[in-house]
Amino acid sequence: QVGLVESGGGLAQAGGSLRLSCAASGRTFTANAMGWFRAAPGKDREFVAGTLKSTGSTDVGTAVKGRFTIARDNDKNTVYLQMDRLEVEVTAVYYCAAGSVTQSFLLRRSSSYHSWGQGTQVTVSS
Repeated sequence: QVGLVESGGGLAQAGGSLRLSCAASGRTFTANAMGWFRAAPGKDREFVAGTLKSTGSTDVGTAVKGRFTIARDNDKNTVYLQMDRLEVEVTAVYYCAAGSVTQSFLLRRSSSYHSWGQGTQVTVSS
């Protein structure tokens, strides 16, 4: 299933910014929940941010709160992750995910998502 297309990853300097995009298509076109997870080398995938189409609710992981924000363009079924004040520690592969849950607390659970993108690399250098 390749219903999510990610873009915007790349190289950035510490203190800079990146904006990731994820466009849903096919069976993920009407997904209510969309989120971002990341996996650093040798680490488990962890929740970064998520949003619900039905309510506009958002949730951001504690590790990135205050620096990352999530936004959604419902007309284009695209979700964005704005990454500001980048630190080397955020270097990871970032994955977009789509699901059908309707409660905001469920955004933090990877099991809430039925579709996953291939991931986009974010590398931050000092």
